[in-house]
Amino acid sequence: MADQPKTLIVVAGPTAVGKTAAAIQLARHYNTVVVSADSRQFFREMSIGTAKPDTDELAAAKHYFINSHSIADDFNVGDYEKQALQLLNELFREHDLVILAGGSGLYIKAVCEGFDDLPVAAEGLREKLNAELEQHGITYLQEKLKNADPDYYNQVDLNNPQRIIRALEVFDTTGKPFSSYRTTNINKRTFNIIKLALTMPREQLYSRINHRVDVMVEQGLVEEVRSLLPYRHLNALNTVGYSELFDYFDGKTDIATAISLIKQNTRRFAKRQLTWFRRDAHIKWIETTRGDILPIMLEQIGTL
Repeated sequence: MADQPKTLIVVAGPTAVGKTAAAIQLARHYNTVVVSADSRQFFREMSIGTAKPDTDELAAAKHYFINSHSIADDFNVGDYEKQALQLLNELFREHDLVILAGGSGLYIKAVCEGFDDLPVAAEGLREKLNAELEQHGITYLQEKLKNADPDYYNQVDLNNPQRIIRALEVFDTTGKPFSSYRTTNINKRTFNIIKLALTMPREQLYSRINHRVDVMVEQGLVEEVRSLLPYRHLNALNTVGYSELFDYFDGKTDIATAISLIKQNTRRFAKRQLTWFRRDAHIKWIETTRGDILPIMLEQIGTL
């Protein structure tokens, strides 16, 4: 296959649906590697709350973009696109096929389609939006984003004010939604792309999410977040599973409420992920409750 185009197999889907296990199955079948497209698993300091692959899973298949950056790094979707494409160029020298796995729709889209260079925000705009956040709260900015850019609203972590503000900066500066900054040459990549997405009945998915949060707490999530209190101002930590516990440490909620809110906000995030991926007509959906899904995935992938 040396003279044939290389192939990137995407394994997408909502949080807790089983993407890690499915990606490892494919990687072992094809004797290849997994590139993560999870925007929180990049960060070394965030482990329990991001549900990273565990030691056994990392040993079962080599992963990239897991623990690759620090929360102190200024690392955004544009940076990820550049670094991921450079990595894929290197990996395709050794592998005819590589797995891209994760639930961050914007990051998957960046690798598969690309983004135009994002504009520099108008002077003073970030300060204005931060003042609105302080005065009116995050719900106010969420509504502004929903009106300005419903596509990004359905994908972004709505508890992350920095990401909401960045998207509003782009919209207010250019009049164009943040999600529109994709290159017009969609899929003009040197490799083929096959997109799979995992799904399951919503009640079952929500039950898995609730259970996963309970397991995270047992594994020490509260202690992990406590250790990150000095860094809470960093963008990477403004996310589900961390924001709720920061509020607990601030005395705004009790621990039971904080854990309940983590579950609720994670379920809402999963719903937005599903909405995002369902808009992609190229995705082949796989029901994960049908037993061993490897044969189903291979059937969808077809002959390579």
